Amino acid sequence: MSQMPPMADIPAVLWRDRKRVLGMPISFTRYEIYGDRLIARQGLLRTETNETLLYRILDIKLICTLGQKIFGVGTLTLYCTDQSHPTLRMHNIKNPERVRRFLSDLVENERRAKGATSREVYGMFRHGGHEGRPHIVDADGDGVPDDTGPCGM
Repeated sequence: MSQMPPMADIPAVLWRDRKRVLGMPISFTRYEIYGDRLIARQGLLRTETNETLLYRILDIKLICTLGQKIFGVGTLTLYCTDQSHPTLRMHNIKNPERVRRFLSDLVENERRAKGATSREVYGMFRHGGHEGRPHIVDADGDGVPDDTGPCGM
């Protein structure tokens, strides 16, 4: 039987927020950033948890509509190499520009710490993926995309 890790080994929450409705945190969607991962939880009776390692985030897009600007919120869209959720949207979070910069810095620091370079990212996609995004093939789960045919296409 495996044991739970001691509380000292569990990283502290670096950032936490909820999806907001009219600027107020009254939804059942929560976002948290720990040392090397982002966790998104949705639901009350049936909870879905999505965990994304920070070094797998490729691009971050921020959208703020007029209504969101009025309430001081925005939506971050994260494009990742994650197989189950290549696109993660963080809806109506507070201080979205600050969070975008914070998350971007964390992603870069995590890539440096893991030794991930643009070599791992470059050429790892092929056309025809989810929502116009490239499809990633990493069947063995080692974080390095597999060749999908002649010349990696």
